[in-house]
Amino acid sequence: MISRLLNFEDGVGCEYGLSKWVKIDQEMIDAFAKATGDHQYIHTDPESAKDSPFGGTIAHGFLTLSLLSQMIADAVPRTEAESTGVNYGFDRVRFVAPVRAGAEIRGRFTLAKYAEPQPGVIEMQWNVTVEIKGEDKPALIAQWKNLRFENAEEPLKKAS
Repeated sequence: MISRLLNFEDGVGCEYGLSKWVKIDQEMIDAFAKATGDHQYIHTDPESAKDSPFGGTIAHGFLTLSLLSQMIADAVPRTEAESTGVNYGFDRVRFVAPVRAGAEIRGRFTLAKYAEPQPGVIEMQWNVTVEIKGEDKPALIAQWKNLRFENAEEPLKKAS
């Protein structure tokens, strides 16, 4: 475990890690469709999707994107001083290749930017590639921002 978030400052441009492989099965795709209301046949109807350009069902791009939180928790170490982290948005997201039902994906994280806009609040931007096992093209590439808080009670009190 890294002792302070500030240690990340020296790591700009460095790859911090790979997540474990995550299997994207039809059950996960169907649950995402139910949660979002996106029941397009290419996601939820294996029989009809056989005749689609994808030859079967594929995950929603936003399902793949939503798994970044799980992947970064697996790939990037938390610090002793870090009390919480939150999503701060994306500067860029591209869905490069479809993720077929049954595929496995993982995230690769490189620290692109690091700033401390106020004491105890760290803004980080990650260049993320989500790889598909056995495929040359990635599922997605993104520039993802998040905030990490040291002793979050103080910054959160100031914000309210």
